[in-house]
Amino acid sequence: MNSHNSVLHILGEKIAAGESREINFHVAKLHTQTSVEVPVIINRSKKPGPVVLFTAGIHGDEVNGVEIVRQLIAKGINKPKKGTIICIPVLNIFGFLNKSRELPDGRDLNRVFPGSKTGSLASQVAYKLMHEIIPQVNFIIDHHTGGAGRFNAPQIRIVKQAPKLKKWAKAYGAPFVVYSKKIPKSLRSACDKINIPMILFEGGKSNHIDRLVTNSGVNGAKRILNHLDMLNSKFKVSAPKKQIIFIEESKWIRAKTSGLFRPLIKLNSKVEKGTVLGYITDAYGKFNQSIKADCLGYVININEEPIVYKGDALFRFSTKTTR
Repeated sequence: MNSHNSVLHILGEKIAAGESREINFHVAKLHTQTSVEVPVIINRSKKPGPVVLFTAGIHGDEVNGVEIVRQLIAKGINKPKKGTIICIPVLNIFGFLNKSRELPDGRDLNRVFPGSKTGSLASQVAYKLMHEIIPQVNFIIDHHTGGAGRFNAPQIRIVKQAPKLKKWAKAYGAPFVVYSKKIPKSLRSACDKINIPMILFEGGKSNHIDRLVTNSGVNGAKRILNHLDMLNSKFKVSAPKKQIIFIEESKWIRAKTSGLFRPLIKLNSKVEKGTVLGYITDAYGKFNQSIKADCLGYVININEEPIVYKGDALFRFSTKTTR
């Protein structure tokens, strides 16, 4: 797993070994004709090694990931001992400006890959990324969060039966590794088709920054870089506090009625069958319905919205795990 050559060709620029550069990924202007640039931060060691890409903000409201990649840059973790580290803290700059998941054309950037040179705005962003940046890298870590008020426990998502990805997921050291299928037309799916490996970090919820989640992401990044022998020796690497749980299967526990929702259980908890996870009540004090676990498992996502409707996802719960 080594960089392709001594000169990196990216977005029309040439970056030599040992160079550090910030290049703008330009796709479109705002309707006011104001230019909007997506900064791409590239740091290269003089020593050859892998090209690793850290991305976040493919959904503009997923700011936890943006904060993780920001910290990698601010702390200098992105200055490699060998090889190259590329950081794109905000892929969907339009959504980020609007605190929105989608681009201004209403499309989800992570559902249009590999994109089109002449398609929608989202499709053109995906096309440029897939043609001008992704082919230059050896390995990607993409950062996401839970949506619509649902808070994800820090976790790595990979497909089953991918030994190399499993090895990297272990090296990352998040509390959970969730086996999940690739979503059609996602960045992960598009990278898989051209044999560029990616692990996906999930943690926290949209439009929210959580310190424990960002710490998990930054520590995971350090462990991965250390695993690849790329981490600068001035940074210390801590071992994961708990043994990693691999989640083979999971399900959502949904609201059986509408009302005010009050979760009782904490994220990451291991609970027994019959454990009361929370309550749904009405605004008038007439009923108080308990929500119980129907099997043994770990709680890896909790809905933090105070008002829920019948059928809303409340807790994501592991149903089959390995170590």
